Amino acid sequence: MLSEFSSCEQQAQEILEKIHERNKQQRSGANYSKLNSAIRVQMKKFSRDLVTLRQGLSKASSAYHITQREMQRRQDMLDNLSAKERQIEDAFRNDRPEASEGRSNLFGNQGSAGFHDDPWATEESEETRGLGVSDIRQQQTRVMDEQDQGLDVLSTIIARQKQLGQAIGDEVDLQNELIDDIQGGVQKTDARLLKETRHVKIVDKKSANCGMIVVIVLLLIAIVVVACIPK
Repeated sequence: MLSEFSSCEQQAQEILEKIHERNKQQRSGANYSKLNSAIRVQMKKFSRDLVTLRQGLSKASSAYHITQREMQRRQDMLDNLSAKERQIEDAFRNDRPEASEGRSNLFGNQGSAGFHDDPWATEESEETRGLGVSDIRQQQTRVMDEQDQGLDVLSTIIARQKQLGQAIGDEVDLQNELIDDIQGGVQKTDARLLKETRHVKIVDKKSANCGMIVVIVLLLIAIVVVACIPK
């Protein structure tokens, strides 16, 4: 268990060193965010290890596995680690001494009726906590620039969609014109077919009439011939 105390002390020292290194970085930089995430993970592990140490010390004391003097010594070590945990939390939140004054100037110090006295006021977000005035302004400018870029991209997409819609509309109009031309051609062809059909019927009728006339003429000739033959 003593090795676990030593491990926790080493963890606390490493976390404080990383916080000190993080504070040297620019908040808008990638290194700051990377260190911040790593510190959060280490802080959670450190807290879990402290809970494990407290539980282990309580069990050892209840089972009388250690003397009263040793238990007191370990309790003092645990108290020191708990104090370091609070120190780490304070250092993690307050990475810049001038941050509080800068935020007060930015958000406005309005006395008894001001922002901080409003019980319904929104809490400061994690993104702006610990930032100075210039950092917050830079962050706001960066956010607005990103929003402008997003709007530009959206406008470009809408313009392309509009052009695509117009192209589709033109293609539909062209197809409709082709269909109208085809329908017109079909109607003309139908009219010609009807005309030719009527012509054929007329020719057939005339042909039938001519045949009848030929038969009648032949009969008349036959009658005349028969009448001219002497008896």
